[in-house]
Amino acid sequence: MDATHSLLKELTEAFGPPGHESEIAGLMKKHLRGLGNVTQDRLGSVICRQNGKADEPRIMMAGHMDEVGFMVKGVTKEGFIKFLPMGGWWGHVLLAHKVRIRTAKGDVIGVVGSKPPHELQEEERRKVMDIKDMFIDVGATSYFDVKKRLGIRPGDPIIPDAPFSVMGNERLYLAKALDNRVGCALVVDAMRRLSKTPHPNAVFGVATTMEEVGLRGAQTSVAAVKPHVAIALDVGIAHDTPGTQADGEEKLGGGEWILVYDASMIPNVKLRNLAIDICEKQKIPYHLGTVERGGTDAGRFHIYDTGVPSLVIFIPTRYIHSHSTIMDRKDYDAAVKLLVELSKRLDKKTVEAL
Repeated sequence: MDATHSLLKELTEAFGPPGHESEIAGLMKKHLRGLGNVTQDRLGSVICRQNGKADEPRIMMAGHMDEVGFMVKGVTKEGFIKFLPMGGWWGHVLLAHKVRIRTAKGDVIGVVGSKPPHELQEEERRKVMDIKDMFIDVGATSYFDVKKRLGIRPGDPIIPDAPFSVMGNERLYLAKALDNRVGCALVVDAMRRLSKTPHPNAVFGVATTMEEVGLRGAQTSVAAVKPHVAIALDVGIAHDTPGTQADGEEKLGGGEWILVYDASMIPNVKLRNLAIDICEKQKIPYHLGTVERGGTDAGRFHIYDTGVPSLVIFIPTRYIHSHSTIMDRKDYDAAVKLLVELSKRLDKKTVEAL
């Protein structure tokens, strides 16, 4: 297990749905210590400033700390937990999965349940079950009072309970929360390398809050950094499994993914082309891709103040917004290399030309 493997395992297994990222923030501050001046904004986003040969231009690279999760809505009189989604969930990926509820008394393990399939009417069987019709079973019985014994109450955050694993194909990692602890890890690894490499700017490694519920930490952190260039680091959907449809080449092992369009931003064309040129010259595997629905923190970054030239770098990932997602380490390593090489190229003259 190398340092990156260990970092990804630690970050993905930690607890951090939207608005409850303090555990992830603590890990990010630990790993960024010694790489620059570390602060936080008032929504909790972590910001590490690392000066190079000059204080400007300010280059911001950011991944979001939060994972898709849930929140306790209420506890039934029988002791079953009703819950709300935080972030985009599809009902089919939830049933029978383990979850972890964080309460004032500690963490509680449960499993997502619903009406037994044997008792469903034929019409009900053909529908995707709505989350409002599901519940979490934490071991409620007639002799065990959940509210008193476990202290579960409305507002308590919930995440999937799933370990980090290396698959039979050892380049592939299986874990919850790769969306977007991958982006957080990329920030740490890039900052580590840049600390040992001359760069003609000040690089800000940022871990934002509450991306999954409206890019909220992006809005406050970009105001704190006031960057001249911003790069969002996130995961994209790999289209290399049965039934997926795409016109691009988004697949595991194909290299990092340079975004050319999403629903929240059209990247700065000169910055995009610079990244492509670096990949071509440095032989960094990459591909170009689009996201017709959804966006990233760059949707806020690029419209800050009078505008910020912005780019998105994705890691292709299978099964995002579920308990179990898969990435290829080769794609991750390619993204780290691109981030370092791009940062080394973004001097004042280059940035002004964007």
